[in-house]
Amino acid sequence: MRIAVYTDYKYRRDADGVYAEKAFALFLDRLARDLDGLVLLGRLDPRPGRWHYRLPPRVTFVSLPWYPSLSRPLGAAPAMVKSIRRFWRALDGVDVVWLLGPHVLSLTFLALTTLRRKRVVLGVRQDLPRSVASRHPDQLALRLVALILEGAWRALARFHSIIVVGPELERRYRHARRVLGVYVSLVEGRAIENATGGGARDYSGELSILAVGRLEPEKNPLLLADVLALLRESEPRWRLVVCGEGPMRRELLQRLQLLGVGRYADLRGYVPMGQGLTRVYRECHLFLHASWTEGMPQVLLEAFAARLPAVATAVGGVTRAADGCALLVAPGDASAAAAQLASLARDRSLRERLAEAGAARVRQHTCEAESRRVADFLCSSPTIRERRLDRR
Repeated sequence: MRIAVYTDYKYRRDADGVYAEKAFALFLDRLARDLDGLVLLGRLDPRPGRWHYRLPPRVTFVSLPWYPSLSRPLGAAPAMVKSIRRFWRALDGVDVVWLLGPHVLSLTFLALTTLRRKRVVLGVRQDLPRSVASRHPDQLALRLVALILEGAWRALARFHSIIVVGPELERRYRHARRVLGVYVSLVEGRAIENATGGGARDYSGELSILAVGRLEPEKNPLLLADVLALLRESEPRWRLVVCGEGPMRRELLQRLQLLGVGRYADLRGYVPMGQGLTRVYRECHLFLHASWTEGMPQVLLEAFAARLPAVATAVGGVTRAADGCALLVAPGDASAAAAQLASLARDRSLRERLAEAGAARVRQHTCEAESRRVADFLCSSPTIRERRLDRR
């Protein structure tokens, strides 16, 4: 079975290959091993260069015309129109099309896929209205468009199979024709720490909090500075380690300096997946997730795999997925986050209980298990004719 996957993500190319901006490409790499072929369609940045995730040879990349952002729709329109022809041609050699949205092009590509009588599966990775509201709080028109797109996607899901990320989106799309809730896990089973791994940390001295993720508005990175400042008011042994890059790096640095805790924070930028990032998880004492909105963050699964006790904001799919495995706080509440981190530092039995529960949870959602579930769901999706027969 050959699958085509479309997401509105950006890619770059140089002499050595094609590079993805998002780690989702790593999940697609694993998914491709369970299929006869995988074709990935996405916007190709005309500027040569690299991002962090190189597409493997088993993934065939089809470039779509470039546009910087949909926040300027008139500027994006010509490239989007040109994308239709390339998508139509890409359908020649595939059996199933996985369209992640909601997005204007996803809607258009759905119509084209239907015309070609191909199997189609929808997909959702995040709460689009919340994400747009976080990124563009003052642009009411964009927020309205996001609501309309999501409404259209939910309506279409009544007639199509859909794959969603995290339990919250699974609940929201419960009226879909067929729905599969997954975690986009990058954690391999062999990478999960055994019980001695988590117990090796020493909590009697310096305490380091780890945060991993993009430094952008919906991830709420400024909260990290507020939490560090609150913790150091009572105990001077707290430090912060941040792995990730993004447009809010300078703002975070300024916030740390303003609160007088800049020297106690280590902003390491992007740290590669694999042994580099795994080592950081093992070296730190506690994990903090601060986002305003999430489906099910990969970084929590990574923390669970490292048996790193975590505090997370109760947003999106986190509330259900991390229940019993992490201490949950309201988004934006720096005082609550600081208090929960302090309680974890004091309570060994609580740390051990959460570490064991987190390890058990991630064992259920390894990269191997989740990619196999997605592959099986894609391959079992009904054709247009089968859907019509079902409705008779």
